[in-house]
Amino acid sequence: MKESHPKLGSRLLIGAIAGFAGTLAMTAAMRRMHERLPPKELYPLPPREIIDSAAELVGAPLPNEAAKDAATAGHFAYGAATGALLGAANVMMGPVSGGAAGVGVWLASYMGWIPGMGILKPATRHPGRRNMLMIAAHIVWGAATARAMRELAIARETIFTEGADRDAA
Repeated sequence: MKESHPKLGSRLLIGAIAGFAGTLAMTAAMRRMHERLPPKELYPLPPREIIDSAAELVGAPLPNEAAKDAATAGHFAYGAATGALLGAANVMMGPVSGGAAGVGVWLASYMGWIPGMGILKPATRHPGRRNMLMIAAHIVWGAATARAMRELAIARETIFTEGADRDAA
């Protein structure tokens, strides 16, 4: 197969789809690791904490069911948007560079814009086990997103490309 470098719009699409898929893998990992935390650290993870804090900042706290939905939607939307940015850079990254990108996303988020906007305290002020859980989850996200981007880019050039042999039926 001859690989072509997709145009920016295609890389953004591939990255967004892959970031969404990576968020599913990340969420599964987060759930499994969260249940292993000691009882005093079993409070909600950052997607829910972010929603609750942001709602309080604007003076509009959400009922539990709405907050769960907003946390889920926000988590997947952020994963897709961040995946789109990664896709714009390189849709053919490997799982190791993807995992490193995931750590970069964690750093930029939990040591950068989230505390910078007053939404949550910086990660240095959270329990170490919870930070390790979130770093590991971001490594899973990055590796899964990178793998999904690679597969989607290859599929785009093989199964989604035009060809001379078409099903005439």
